[in-house]
Amino acid sequence: MGTNARRQPVQPGNLAPRPGRVWIPGGVFRMGSDAFNPEERPVREVRVDGFWIDRHPVTNGQFSRFIAATGYVTVAEQLPDPALYPGAPAENLVAGSMVFTPTSGPVSLENPAAWWRWTPGASWRHPRGIGVPTPDLAQHPVTHVALADIDAYCAWAGASLPTEAEWEYAARGGLDGAIFAWGDEERPNGQFMANTWQGHFPWQNTREDGHLYTSPVGSYPANGYGLLDMIGNVWEWTADWYATTPTQPTGCCCAPASTLAAQREASINPAQPHFRIPRRVVKGGSHLCAPSYCFRYRPAARQPMDIDTGMSHLGFRTVVRA
Repeated sequence: MGTNARRQPVQPGNLAPRPGRVWIPGGVFRMGSDAFNPEERPVREVRVDGFWIDRHPVTNGQFSRFIAATGYVTVAEQLPDPALYPGAPAENLVAGSMVFTPTSGPVSLENPAAWWRWTPGASWRHPRGIGVPTPDLAQHPVTHVALADIDAYCAWAGASLPTEAEWEYAARGGLDGAIFAWGDEERPNGQFMANTWQGHFPWQNTREDGHLYTSPVGSYPANGYGLLDMIGNVWEWTADWYATTPTQPTGCCCAPASTLAAQREASINPAQPHFRIPRRVVKGGSHLCAPSYCFRYRPAARQPMDIDTGMSHLGFRTVVRA
């Protein structure tokens, strides 16, 4: 169980403020959880240095400024390389991305293909597909971004992805060992604290929290560090290559190249060796997470994501290290 004692971030006097970012002081924390999924174990003490992190996920409005400044074309807007997807149907080798599509009724939760659709034309510009009406999404997290897109954005912004340890430390908001980013109770005093799924996944979302898909950043309370949407809304990319059993972080920003290369190779899904697509750790859960299906809208939760993939529930935020 987590403690209610918070460690408020104090900005060092010799560091100039960075607009849109929050300073997270370095420290030691208990990373992971022994109470939920095997890939979160074991709980271990981890030290991180201080860093600046985006107050909220990168929004469509922010991403559009990057596109306007650079002319960059995202992975979802490019034709896939057939050599990377041997045996893939020709109709799938078109520009597009994966879009969540609710089922008409109950289905086996062992088959994500029942609710994910490869959708031609889907991209950050058209998150639910071309021709599907959407509200003004400028303040919603950008989605359908693959790792190459994020690397390009970070190069333009002079930033980096957070390591898994940095991300989890920031998400905990000073609550060492708590289940959620705000404490141990999912809905304190009945209040929704994050954009997640209510009802029977993947066919019935009762929208008790007011949102069926993504929500504008800042729709829910900030955590103890003043960070928004660390939990729910969209999964967020990190800098760490995925391993089923987490190891003591080496710091992806500074580990030897040989170590990172080995980690990259080891991250490839052994169940799909013919695709050879490395995977990164994503954190935080999304608006599609439900207690009956995912329950990964917790700081300790983690799952792998193919680096070539953009999806309608996947975004990112960046860090700048002191």
